[in-house]
Amino acid sequence: MNRTDLVSEIAKQAEITQTQASAALGAAIEAISAAVAAGDKVTLPGFGTFESRERSARTGRNPQTGAEIKIPASKGPAFKAGSAFKERVAKG
Repeated sequence: MNRTDLVSEIAKQAEITQTQASAALGAAIEAISAAVAAGDKVTLPGFGTFESRERSARTGRNPQTGAEIKIPASKGPAFKAGSAFKERVAKG
């Protein structure tokens, strides 16, 4: 499913226009992105939690040469699925 399919499904289920659904989806994505970028945790009960996680610095290997390289510490987004979402996916 891509963004267009998702917007169509939201519009159908919420009984709104596709333009309104697209605006709502865009606003939700922007709000979640901004909150996580600011270091906040966004929890949607039954769906999951979006948060920012720290990755510590470590030593890796260049796969072509085998030489050791230093990988700097970084921050990245993470998602943890909620139990209801996990159960629904497991059931198919």
